[in-house]
Amino acid sequence: MTIKALAFDAYGTIFDVHSVIKLCDTLFPGQGMALSQQWRAKQLEYTWLRSLMNAYVDFWQVTESGLVFACKALGLALSDDSRKQLMNAYLHLTPYPDVPPALQRLGHLPLVILSNGAPKMLHDVVDNAGLSAHFKHLLSVDTVKIYKPHRSVYELAPMTFGVKANEIGFVSSNCWDVMGATHFGFRTFWINRGKQPLDELGFQPYRIVSSLAEVADEAAK
Repeated sequence: MTIKALAFDAYGTIFDVHSVIKLCDTLFPGQGMALSQQWRAKQLEYTWLRSLMNAYVDFWQVTESGLVFACKALGLALSDDSRKQLMNAYLHLTPYPDVPPALQRLGHLPLVILSNGAPKMLHDVVDNAGLSAHFKHLLSVDTVKIYKPHRSVYELAPMTFGVKANEIGFVSSNCWDVMGATHFGFRTFWINRGKQPLDELGFQPYRIVSSLAEVADEAAK
């Protein structure tokens, strides 16, 4: 079956969330890697917990809460200025090197981002990276007020494209996201940049690839 459209996760897939490490290390010397990792882990944990508790707040607030917790956990004094700098860094995340050329090759298909990100966050990070021209829509969980991997998030893509779920390719480097999207019915591509084992959830992605270039290869068939 031909793929008629592609939906991409944003954070960790298009954009390297750990491109904040340099700033983290500037503000807290020697703690950049630890802070970035703790921040990302808590950010994701809060999306899952808030979904289970039916206590939605947008991803900007979740991201800030994760940052505050991470600094407390590491014993780092987070000033108002440092908080603003680090939060602003999330609007200027660096795309992975394989992303721009692959998106160029995929220009024959309608492309969207389907993300946990709040609408303004998504628009800013995509604009700042110079990628706006590639995407027809930036779809945010803010529309349904619950986070991935809830199926109502994935439903946004077929509703937007007007095609069946199995005619949409879904691309993410987050295995848990790929599992949710596979369960929903997308043709999923897991970009396994870190060569990690597949999560033991009983679902198999359509393809496991190492870069977005391989997704472009598949879509060209």
